[in-house]
Amino acid sequence: MTKPHTHASHPKIISRLKRADGHLRSVVAMIEEGRPCLDVAQQLQAVESAIRNAKQTLIHDHLDHCLDGDHDREGMKAISRYL
Repeated sequence: MTKPHTHASHPKIISRLKRADGHLRSVVAMIEEGRPCLDVAQQLQAVESAIRNAKQTLIHDHLDHCLDGDHDREGMKAISRYL
């Protein structure tokens, strides 16, 4: 079993993902309640933003702390697919 990778940024990422989860739950409830499309679209934008920010933080953290010169050239290629 491999040791889990943890970094100082992980609590911030978890917080952003929890925020996105809350926004997404709100979107579902809003649709079920028949709320106006504009309101739903605004909540969906909040979900996208929270997830995008979490992904960006994770990738930046990976680039700063997990890659080590030429040794991780393949790692750089692999993570760049998600940019």
